[in-house]
Amino acid sequence: MIERRYKETIHTDKNNYEYITVTHDENKVRIYTLKNGLKVFLAQNFDAPRIQTFIPVRTGSNNDPSDNTGLAHYLEHMMFKGTSKIGTQNWEKEKVLIDDISDLYEQHKAEQNPEKKKEIYKKIDEVSQKASEFAIANEYDKIISSLGASGTNAHTWFDETVYKNNIPNNELEKWLKVEKERFTELVLRLFHTELESVYEEFNRSQDNDSRLVNDALMKALFPTHPNGQQTTLGNPEHLKNPSMKAIHKYFNEYYVPNNYAMVLVGDLDFEETIQLVDQYFGSIPYKELPKKEVILEQPMTEIVERTLYSPTTPRVQLAWRTDSYGSKQAMLADIIAHILSNRGEAGLLDLHINQTQKMLWAQAYSLGLKNYGFFSIVAVPKENQTLKEAREMVLQEIELVKKGEFPDWMLPSIINDFKIQRMKGLETAEGLANNLYDTYIKGRTWEQELNEMDEYSAITKEEVIAFANTFFKDNYVVINKEKGVNDQLLRVENPGITAVKINRNAQSDFLKEILNEKTPEIQPEFIDYQKEITTDVIKDKKISFVKNKYNDIAQVHFIFPFGSDNDRELGISTQILQYLGTDKFSPEDLKKEFFKIGITNDFKTTSNQLLISLSGLEENIQQGVELLQHWMKNVQPDQEIYKQFVETILENREAGKKDKNRIMTALTNYTKLGKGSRFLDFLSKDELQNAKVEEFTERIKNLFKFQYQIFFYGKDFENFKSEIENFVELQIRTIADPKKYPEPETTGSVYFTNYDMVQMEMSKIGKGHNVNIENFGKINVFNEYFGRGLSSIVFQEIRESKSLAYSAYVSYAPNGELGHPDYITTYIATQPDKLQIAVDTMTELMDELPEVTIQFENAKKSALKQIASTRITRTNIFFNTLRLQKLGITHDFRKDIYRQIESLTFEDVKQFYQSEIKPIQFNTAIIGKKDNLNLEAVKQMGSFKEVNLEEIFGY
Repeated sequence: MIERRYKETIHTDKNNYEYITVTHDENKVRIYTLKNGLKVFLAQNFDAPRIQTFIPVRTGSNNDPSDNTGLAHYLEHMMFKGTSKIGTQNWEKEKVLIDDISDLYEQHKAEQNPEKKKEIYKKIDEVSQKASEFAIANEYDKIISSLGASGTNAHTWFDETVYKNNIPNNELEKWLKVEKERFTELVLRLFHTELESVYEEFNRSQDNDSRLVNDALMKALFPTHPNGQQTTLGNPEHLKNPSMKAIHKYFNEYYVPNNYAMVLVGDLDFEETIQLVDQYFGSIPYKELPKKEVILEQPMTEIVERTLYSPTTPRVQLAWRTDSYGSKQAMLADIIAHILSNRGEAGLLDLHINQTQKMLWAQAYSLGLKNYGFFSIVAVPKENQTLKEAREMVLQEIELVKKGEFPDWMLPSIINDFKIQRMKGLETAEGLANNLYDTYIKGRTWEQELNEMDEYSAITKEEVIAFANTFFKDNYVVINKEKGVNDQLLRVENPGITAVKINRNAQSDFLKEILNEKTPEIQPEFIDYQKEITTDVIKDKKISFVKNKYNDIAQVHFIFPFGSDNDRELGISTQILQYLGTDKFSPEDLKKEFFKIGITNDFKTTSNQLLISLSGLEENIQQGVELLQHWMKNVQPDQEIYKQFVETILENREAGKKDKNRIMTALTNYTKLGKGSRFLDFLSKDELQNAKVEEFTERIKNLFKFQYQIFFYGKDFENFKSEIENFVELQIRTIADPKKYPEPETTGSVYFTNYDMVQMEMSKIGKGHNVNIENFGKINVFNEYFGRGLSSIVFQEIRESKSLAYSAYVSYAPNGELGHPDYITTYIATQPDKLQIAVDTMTELMDELPEVTIQFENAKKSALKQIASTRITRTNIFFNTLRLQKLGITHDFRKDIYRQIESLTFEDVKQFYQSEIKPIQFNTAIIGKKDNLNLEAVKQMGSFKEVNLEEIFGY
């Protein structure tokens, strides 16, 4: 029996609210339960005068009616559409029309004749136009952004729907007022346009290879349970035949206070906060939840195999079903997943397959759900390997676990790593809030969650071996993902939605009331970098220090002021290092040594910087530095390992040419910078194959003979300095000057790459003037007002009004370095038959900056509130200074931006738009299936050229 260290204690605060704490909980979380059953989780974090908020609802796609799958997810979208008070100019008139639309949808759902269904849909579209005359699109988002909120979003999964906002703490009461309003009443406003946006999200998912495999995996693992039989996005036929009445019924049944929680973590007062929560949410009545049928899966007794096809690189995924999260079986499966894969460090798959390059990649993981879970392994074979061979290779590693052929130190090291990762996760307001809401969704107590580490620690090697031998049998699912044509893709026609009115200049009485309510302003605090960063010099090396005020984790960073522009072989050198050992340690042993002491290492090469980092418990950081120095200075060249490394690189390059996201990245880069970009300047196949490994290892051995600086984040700077001095060498080498890459003008060219997918993705890139720090305030407000976020002009017009895309934005990105140009990017992902109208809409929007005074002032206030309530903490204190130096800035530049925005007028932003954006010519990148491309329409956008994979990737 495990002695539970963490135990619940009941208290009463000064206002007679009863709450629970858990003894020894360093975060001092308070858990209240209001009379209506609402759970309220409160915790303090004083990093900034902000509060991370989550409202997790214990329902998701698993509760969808079988004939209305996707309902929970669609309801999540509709929760942003307002109520009878939010988002309407005249609710009495709007309600009559919305009720008519609801009745029409019931007729539409029941009608079997396709032509009659179209007639009903046309009627829905007509009535929706009338209803939209009274609607105010995105008013919820306008209200929330007026508070200075960030991270406004939501997600739906198997058993959860979670609503998210990060707010300034002085706006807590307004936020509660808004959330109480939307959690009390559901209005299905602008329903058919949002439905089409959800369908675009479904289309987007069809082009997501990981989702394709995961859906097949879950369906095979759970042939009866909703985990596998009801996807979050839903059945496409159900999406096209929704029932507004069913959505209302679902909301009324599951969105009740005894089925959701309030999670607030940040700069808050416990007693004041719970009183406010009770004031606004305490009056919502408790309601019995619907009785839910318990669905049990029969044990798996055979191998279930499925084969899928898509254009990407082949891979195989295996999965075994487990018990639910928190069960002993789920914990043992999690332990074994980490014995096989522990973040690429020293697991059996890491060492025996990835490190030795026997395959392109293999990884194990486990996922515990509220009901059941699974253990899984993904394997990506090389070109000359079959999926069956890949499967056998990973099964051999499972056999090693069953035989107990893993070192005794592995379990304690895994538990130590668990503790470090949890420590990192709980130190931020968002991390702690995430953990709290997840605990609530899974039906666990905070006491159980905190005691979990002790339960893991009590697991023995003998238990793991015994479990592995009973768990891993021929009772698993195999998903073979082959390269080929996916004939299961659904390609649908544009339903012909008439653009609805969005009434940008209108405001509801509710919004006016919120805007007129005055709250004490949060005064911005700007950091004095010189005061917060301690500096010293050891020999000829600058060393900087920022104190960790939160926990015992330390970081050491060696920062070299050169990168791939100075040495195009630098990145390859640090990559091959990962596969080489020393005169003392084999490559596998080095991985083990780092993992034993709980220290992670990371090498990151950019165009102008090499960053070598160590992170872990401060008591072991010195051992980590010593091990790193030994590794780099004593690395042993091995031409055979290098040869395998080159084969892996070349195969990964070929794999990249089959991946949609990497193709779009390459195409966008080609569109932006052309043939002469640094993206296309890499070691060729011949250069790699003809090189000697010594060329790279000598570079690694000599790295610390160049100039660099050191940054230490921890507690004991004096001790660190005394220890690091033993490893610092004087500079005796000088790096080469950086290569200059062209930054050509964008001249109206259109580049297209063919790829078999449902949607079309289009990105337009325009080169602006060289960065000017005097424009940063204008850029901040322009992006907020026009191009990004749920209440922006672009989002409202393209998604809310016309349902042309699930994702659309315009973003002005200032360059991070003086003497280089800014870029503006527009992005749309949509159905092929909507692309032309989406492009026309975006062009029209950008032809003349629309003036919406209310929206502009809202964007300006939001930007000011976000700056005022943001604080720079932790390692950002130091790394911000490095970023600012490239712009010639040595102070907290947010102060200048804040002052710019305070006095900013719409005319200032309009003038910035007229001079900096409107004159720009854009190049255009488009990816999609060529058969679906309207060539005549695309050619009107500029000189058209189809570019193949070899051109955009350079190989």
